[in-house]
Amino acid sequence: MADDDIFSTYDAKARFSELLRRVREGRTVTVTYQGEPVAEVRPLGRPTGTAARLEWLRSRGVVVGPGDQTAGLESITQRPGALERFLADRNE
Repeated sequence: MADDDIFSTYDAKARFSELLRRVREGRTVTVTYQGEPVAEVRPLGRPTGTAARLEWLRSRGVVVGPGDQTAGLESITQRPGALERFLADRNE
């Protein structure tokens, strides 16, 4: 572990965003109190392989399965037929 992956308690609080950026990069960060290591912040284990990764994303609601394509989706158009109006205006 590099010395730049060691944060004092004070620095960990003050530079929390930087600490999390390092963890997102896959690094493990050690937090010390009065010079003694007290905690380790590390990336969570993520599933490997396409099927495992897809299931992990599905379980968190990031993606939906083929049977649930419209589950939880709401129309963002204010009036129906926006695409038709756009295409009609474009072709004029």
